[in-house]
Amino acid sequence: MWRVKQRQTFAYAGTRPEAATQCPFCSVQCKISVEEVSESIAGQRRAAFSVEGVPNAASQGRACVKGMNAHQHALHSERLQHPLIRRDGELVPCTWDEAIAEIAGRFQETSALHGPDALGVYGGGSLTNETAYLLGKFARVALGTRYIDYNGRFCMSAAASAGVKTFGMDRGLTFRLADIPLAKCIILAGTNIAECQPTLMPYFNEAKEAGAQLIVIDPRRTATAAAADLHLQIRPGTDLSLANALLKVVMEEGLIDEAFIRSRTNGYDDLLAYMAKVDVDVAAARCGVEPGMIREAARAFGMAETGMVLTARGVEQQTDGHLAVRHFLNLVLATGKIGREGCGYGAVTGQGNGQGGREHGQKADQLPGYRSIENEADRAYVASVWGVEPSSLPGKGVSAYEMMELVHQGVIKSLFVMGSNPIVSNPNAELVAEALKQLDFLVVADMLMSETARMADLVLPVTSYMENKGTLTNLEGRVLLREASRPAPGEAWHDWDILCSIAEALGKGRYFRYKDAEAIFNELRLASKGGIADYYGITYDRLRREEGIYWPCPSTEEEGSGLLFRDKFAHPDGKAVFTADQGPAWAGVNEAYPLILTNGRVLYHYLTGVQTRRSPSLAARELENFVELHPYTAERYHIQDGEWVLIQSEFGSFKVRSRIKEHIREDTLFVPMHWGGIQNVNRATRPELDPNCKMPGFKTAAVRIRRL
Repeated sequence: MWRVKQRQTFAYAGTRPEAATQCPFCSVQCKISVEEVSESIAGQRRAAFSVEGVPNAASQGRACVKGMNAHQHALHSERLQHPLIRRDGELVPCTWDEAIAEIAGRFQETSALHGPDALGVYGGGSLTNETAYLLGKFARVALGTRYIDYNGRFCMSAAASAGVKTFGMDRGLTFRLADIPLAKCIILAGTNIAECQPTLMPYFNEAKEAGAQLIVIDPRRTATAAAADLHLQIRPGTDLSLANALLKVVMEEGLIDEAFIRSRTNGYDDLLAYMAKVDVDVAAARCGVEPGMIREAARAFGMAETGMVLTARGVEQQTDGHLAVRHFLNLVLATGKIGREGCGYGAVTGQGNGQGGREHGQKADQLPGYRSIENEADRAYVASVWGVEPSSLPGKGVSAYEMMELVHQGVIKSLFVMGSNPIVSNPNAELVAEALKQLDFLVVADMLMSETARMADLVLPVTSYMENKGTLTNLEGRVLLREASRPAPGEAWHDWDILCSIAEALGKGRYFRYKDAEAIFNELRLASKGGIADYYGITYDRLRREEGIYWPCPSTEEEGSGLLFRDKFAHPDGKAVFTADQGPAWAGVNEAYPLILTNGRVLYHYLTGVQTRRSPSLAARELENFVELHPYTAERYHIQDGEWVLIQSEFGSFKVRSRIKEHIREDTLFVPMHWGGIQNVNRATRPELDPNCKMPGFKTAAVRIRRL
């Protein structure tokens, strides 16, 4: 599965014979080569492609099924190749001059009538660092609006905010991928790496071969759980309780690292008082896990010389996800398992640039380098780089879903969406659909016609991963350069070129003079200098020579920091901080809605499926959405395998086919997140947000089910 070479036959003209690129999907950022082989079928020349993994520091030459077939959506006949404008209710082709003029005119009209905060910008975690950086600058300098956020809010915000509070900074992994085999015990909480980041599994297999114990926490017996030594099949929404129970056992059995706690942390006394109230048996009952299994897992982690905890969306996509992660970090700190080889915490980033995309300014509260838009010194520094007055920069905006609420309320009247599909990815999707219909003006920049793009007044064609040069930052904080490997189709433009052209039409062109992506990156380097995410020492030339560089890297003479927190944490006093906080837990199911709905990913699809549903080799494996339910649950509701069912919450409903599986809990339904329309699971997800990071509760919704 990892090292595959295959030939794909696909008609497309004008390809280069061979070029190395990077997979556009998950956060590993595997390197692949796509070689065109000329062949003739029935007298017609067609382009066939031989695809294989290319060694790089992260993937070591491995590539999964998604990466091996990524070129199919990039070369698809449905690629957008011309701007489209809505006339008489239909999207029809127009010129770029017409499109840019229309956008500038409509944005100026909205701003003049309602103020700049009637404009909104919505980005994505798969954009390059250059585009993410420029999108933040575009919103604040060209448009003057405070309202910018991105779909990464639904991916990493809980773990990111937990890292900032605990360590003083956020980077996906505090260790290098190469350190994983050095761990003697690994806890994977709410992450199905075997399907979501398949090329990482060999690292964990290598650790197991060296004697490590692998503990997986998941409501489903996933492919990852099947590889575990111990699987805690937790009830969705109870991760915080489980983290506390694990720590309680570690404390009771004297497995804490007192020297580390004394010298390198704050807040332990408050934690002791909090933990005095924790009862392992009570927590086990709440989690739906045997107390003995919790004790076994805690002992394994506490007694191991080295160990790691990794979390992903299963823990984080909850309304107490921030605190759930922080309580897992309590376990890491209490055992002293961080800042040395074979130890640390990892937030398993989901999107291709989920790490870099959250560092340089497309978040509502952020400026480049992980600076704060509310900090006067940060505002002054970035304003000096941009050549504007600090007072001209707008203040903090709101999160992605809150932007949809402001659209629904009529506060935001014109919206610019780049590299995202909010009508499918947001919770409470029926409200989001209503909101987007109310907009005065909607612009979507994408490579394919998404569900959101179909609603737009203007659709702008952009380049794909094969045509767009730029940097991305993988889950371990390694910055990688992706070179363009083929020319753009039709009239597709680079994302950054679109932003610069609109800025020019708005009279702000002097702030957006770039000849290429490298020029943007050089400004990003300067804007990030001295920040937490310091890229100043990273250059395109170095990236070409060195196969990626870890941040922080403040000087071109430095290698970057792969293993964080050897001597100190990023708080001013150099210490990490325990938490003794506990927010309100999810209310749970009720008589009207007696089942727990949780959503997630499957091996053959990615995000909202806009790309993978257009890859014939991937789509053929999963043509439509489905619900996994336990045989007992199916019998209770008289559901047969393969039947259409309706799943309903108090917020909405959707229709999918049933799959009866024994590997899921009896009280839980699992539905993938990769389909729109009536099969969109987010029509039923709840809109409540984590107060600490504004993450929606995707993983816990009370629902009912019936056959159709």
